[in-house]
Amino acid sequence: MSLALHPSLPGLIIADGAFGDVEHSWPVTHSESPFTSPYLSLSIDTIADPNGEEHARTVVRPNGAVGIVALDDADRILLVEQYRHPVRRRLLEIPAGTLDVAGESSQRAAARELSEEADICAVSWNRILNLYATPGYSTGAGEVFLASGLSPTPVEDRTTRVAEEADMRQLWVPFSDALGAVFEARIADSMTVAAILATDVLRRADR
Repeated sequence: MSLALHPSLPGLIIADGAFGDVEHSWPVTHSESPFTSPYLSLSIDTIADPNGEEHARTVVRPNGAVGIVALDDADRILLVEQYRHPVRRRLLEIPAGTLDVAGESSQRAAARELSEEADICAVSWNRILNLYATPGYSTGAGEVFLASGLSPTPVEDRTTRVAEEADMRQLWVPFSDALGAVFEARIADSMTVAAILATDVLRRADR
């Protein structure tokens, strides 16, 4: 990595494009786990910084997540409208879910979630995005896939949705309208916002 001081502002300039997130960890001198469930756990870690000073950090550890960008032949994106109790809103989201099946790959989880939430199967899967939603206090990581070759899930293979999922609606929105809704703050789910913007960038790059 080639680094140089910025000529007039604090910070360094990377001149060769060789940058990205890197694995790194401060020592954990003590850890407590006051809560655990099948979906997430909570720990209170005491970490030592490079000067040896200790700091307590609460870490939420959910299962990983996957999201799916599904576009039909008329360039409409599938969004599901679902009640999210923590924020007391019905949010528009891409189909998504957690890695809660042991040994299941993220792509298989994405295919399962698309079928469970929208009764749709896809032939082709391409990962377009990795993200951490709230790395300041959570390990929650997500992968977003672009699904193509869509068809209805056979009736005999469909899932009976329960709780919030039983109340969700499946909505097909012109992609350009969904992109506008992101910029107008009418869509706020972080994975959905990132997925729509990433899809737009990839499409422009292919033109």
